[in-house]
Amino acid sequence: MMRDESLKNRFKCRSRSGIVLLVTLVLLVVLSTLGYLLSSRLFARRHRNRYMIDYQIACYGRDSAVKYSLTRLQMVDPNLINRPDEPDFSDLFALDDVEYQQLLAEWAAKSDFSDNETGGPKRKRMRLGNPTAYKRNKLRDVNDINDVNDANDFSGLDDVNDINDVADYNQPTSVPGPYGPPWPLLVEPMEFEIGSATVRIEIEDENAKYPIGWMLLDDKKVEREAVAGFTSFCEWMDVNEAQINSLKKQLKQINSIKKFKLEFKDVTLTERIPATRTIRRRVGRRTRAARARNIKKTVIPAAVHLTDFAKLFHSSLIDTEPLARPTIESESRKESALKYMGIWGSSKVNINTAPRQVLEAAFTFGGDAGKIAEEIIQLRRLEPFKNVEELRQTLLRYSDSIKECEKYIVTNSTFFTIKVTAVSGMAKASAVIAVRRKGDEIKPIAVVFG
Repeated sequence: MMRDESLKNRFKCRSRSGIVLLVTLVLLVVLSTLGYLLSSRLFARRHRNRYMIDYQIACYGRDSAVKYSLTRLQMVDPNLINRPDEPDFSDLFALDDVEYQQLLAEWAAKSDFSDNETGGPKRKRMRLGNPTAYKRNKLRDVNDINDVNDANDFSGLDDVNDINDVADYNQPTSVPGPYGPPWPLLVEPMEFEIGSATVRIEIEDENAKYPIGWMLLDDKKVEREAVAGFTSFCEWMDVNEAQINSLKKQLKQINSIKKFKLEFKDVTLTERIPATRTIRRRVGRRTRAARARNIKKTVIPAAVHLTDFAKLFHSSLIDTEPLARPTIESESRKESALKYMGIWGSSKVNINTAPRQVLEAAFTFGGDAGKIAEEIIQLRRLEPFKNVEELRQTLLRYSDSIKECEKYIVTNSTFFTIKVTAVSGMAKASAVIAVRRKGDEIKPIAVVFG
């Protein structure tokens, strides 16, 4: 009997110990879980606060850079350069990275780019700029239409001191564009610090790109040519038939909202203002004459129309994903149809700065597009065309075709985009400003913030 009691007591003690142990384990799990949740929430809160601070710094740097770039553009003189010995930028979009590096190597073999005193002409070296200028940036995304760094990414170049690297001091790092820097840049990219934010500014020539507004032209006479030019351009850029048809439907929807024109004019709105009490007290002809003069006229500048189309082209009405899809992507280059397409309301193409596929789309309106484009590419390397009349006189056998295209082409660019990116910590703020230049006056058209 006593033995049974002893066994029962031992069993109770063990049961109590097991319960205590189980409760202790449960409490430890609960406490550890609570501690993890509290610490993770605290960490997330600190990270969010840090990100908000970094984002505010990046926004301040971006806004400051926007003001600076607008002032800077007024001082920039977009002079075209002669490129008789350099490879032309027109067909680079079709070269993969291996072919592109091979082109640079062949060019370097023909020219002297060494650093010694007896090396090549300084004129060529100055055009290429600092070979490390494009290596320090990691901000680019070719698939983001609001990203200011979607045009020319050279962030992946290796160490210039590496003898096995194709981008060393004895070889050019890029093919110069019509202004010197790689197409479509107007000047070398600017990089500087504002506080803790790293800011990068790029200015691009929008007249060097294919104006997407041509597909919306309110002119039945050129509708067939406009569609043909758009289709040819998209095929050049490896956009498939289904995507082309989808884009045409989207542009048709925009066309139903507003008609696109090559030359927009100022709109004058007339508003009749009610006569004042003093005028109403008058009688006879004086009263009627006085009331007739109470008319207010408001002039809306033509740039407002461009702003409208810039908003429409950047709206959800157009799916830019097929255009932004990279056709060539490597460490040193990223190519896409969107890079070559003007979606800010531009309406004319600069024959001195446009690549081959854009030139052919422009001269589709007159005929002999491929032949005229090839002639222009070869001739402008020696000396840019001063005006369209000079082009006609130089290419007399294509004079009639060029005349048909006069209203679609120019020889001096006036439409530019300023792309600004500011990075602070993990936060990034960007802006794209479309502007028109008339003389020394810069008129902003539209701004997209990212």
